[in-house]
Amino acid sequence: MEISVMVDTKGMACPMPIVKAKKAMASLNAGQIMQVLSTDKGAVNDFTAWVKQTGHELLRHEEDGGVYAFYVRKD
Repeated sequence: MEISVMVDTKGMACPMPIVKAKKAMASLNAGQIMQVLSTDKGAVNDFTAWVKQTGHELLRHEEDGGVYAFYVRKD
């Protein structure tokens, strides 16, 4: 998987991970992939809801040592 942009929001609380992701997503072309790193436990629900609202595709998410990684393809 080729990541076009990585957004590090570790240490930020809601809604900042979504705000930063939205801003970064605007710079991508359709089909490009963004990785977002977050330590916010609510980020799983937030990103799931956000991709449904925006039409982007959440390819996968994973958690490692309290850091959540989300991979989102721009619609």
